[in-house]
Amino acid sequence: MAHPPIDLHTHSSVSDGTETPAALIASAARAGLGTVALTDHDTTAGWAEARASVAGTGMTLVPGMELSTRLGLNSVHMLGYLFDPTDSALVAETARLRDGRLHRAERIVARIGADYDIVWDDVLAQASDGATLGRPHIADALVAKGFAADRSAAFAGILHWRSGYYEPHEAPSPLEGIRLIREAGGVPVIAHPATRGREPNVSVESFARLVDAGLLGVEIAHRENTEAGRQRLRELADRYDLIVTGSSDYHGDGKPNRLGENTTDPRQLDRIVAAATGSEPIQG
Repeated sequence: MAHPPIDLHTHSSVSDGTETPAALIASAARAGLGTVALTDHDTTAGWAEARASVAGTGMTLVPGMELSTRLGLNSVHMLGYLFDPTDSALVAETARLRDGRLHRAERIVARIGADYDIVWDDVLAQASDGATLGRPHIADALVAKGFAADRSAAFAGILHWRSGYYEPHEAPSPLEGIRLIREAGGVPVIAHPATRGREPNVSVESFARLVDAGLLGVEIAHRENTEAGRQRLRELADRYDLIVTGSSDYHGDGKPNRLGENTTDPRQLDRIVAAATGSEPIQG
């Protein structure tokens, strides 16, 4: 019997998705998923609502997070699964990251506002209470004001790093991100590290250092990984015996990504569960 699909990378309105955690769980059920991971950026604030919403659905919820890290000029996202959400070091670092995102977003809006009719209140109007504010909410404000057709157009235009309005986001190194996740009992999996449109954001040499630091997995089946990049990642996963995941990176209406468009083999999920000591999957 075929195993219901497993999607290990989704975002709710607690970060930069457009659906509440409850609505995301409902969408996952309609999409026929058997397992879904909630991985909002730098926050676990959606876990409780998702946990309550998965009850009675027959699905399994894998609590997680997408932790912001930076390697030189490159943003490197680190998915963490089944960690202890009360771990003091991780709680402190994610609070710092969210505060940094907020003030960075304010500075970007001030720059854009010199040339376009947009103010901070326009951005706040696009975010749910307590959301991890960032550039996607600025993009939504630009769309609402008629300066971009959609989020993708906003990021390709006004919010592009070459536009003059961009500002880098301060974040810990990937090595530090891995350490934080592992020490909280979680399983670190590097997210879509071979994306199109730019050089791979992690070199083979850097990848080896990440594995030495405790990296346990790599997200390969993802729409933004190039085919050549996927092949390279498969070779690295084989070399280091890494967990291999696939996922949608669903953001509701915020991105074209659809639930279940890429999925994870059940045996790989079993490896994640076996390696985790911080928390457990929630059976619905």
